[in-house]
Amino acid sequence: MNPSSNEMSQALTAFFHDCAKELEKAGRAGQSSRQMKTILTSALSQVNKIRFDTEEREFIVDTFQELATIVGIDIRTQLSRWLYGYVLTTLLAVTRFLRPERIVEVLRQPCTQCGTPLETQILQKRAGIPDMHWHVVRCNQCKELNLISVGPDVASLRFGNYQQVESLSKEDYTHEQALARLEQIKHFRKLISQPKNSPLKIRLLLPSLLFPLLPVS
Repeated sequence: MNPSSNEMSQALTAFFHDCAKELEKAGRAGQSSRQMKTILTSALSQVNKIRFDTEEREFIVDTFQELATIVGIDIRTQLSRWLYGYVLTTLLAVTRFLRPERIVEVLRQPCTQCGTPLETQILQKRAGIPDMHWHVVRCNQCKELNLISVGPDVASLRFGNYQQVESLSKEDYTHEQALARLEQIKHFRKLISQPKNSPLKIRLLLPSLLFPLLPVS
């Protein structure tokens, strides 16, 4: 999903590059997950959502979530509060607790590193819904990134023991291209975790990580 105007896109690109550089600096300094979380939530608090339309807000949330997942922290509650407000977020949480969704099927795919079955809980199925996306996900057990696809006829789902890092449209990405994107994200994670890597090397990777060009058909 992309911002609606070139000017807004450039502003958001610069903002998220600065945010990513702060995360890179924190990773090189060996800072804790709590400190990483503070960097992201502080950056989020600087964004005035009134300035953005619905599509732009969703783009901002998706990009924050991608950064958070890559560095291994959870800011989903903070993102929900920013997007929907504190009261609505609380009401949604209470509703999910009082009226849990029924699971009609569980899909399992082994993690490529630890072998843990990555579970996708199917909540609703409807014939005729196409399989539209590849999902880059992070295993909760070993933190390895994997690529999964849930198949057609899925109307509603819930992630089980993994977190989604990025969703790739199958109209734009073949299986091979999705695997290449997976490796790109893995490479970035290694860069920010290795102090020997220069800030320039990491910085050069940031544009393609946060705003990848559509693959060439």
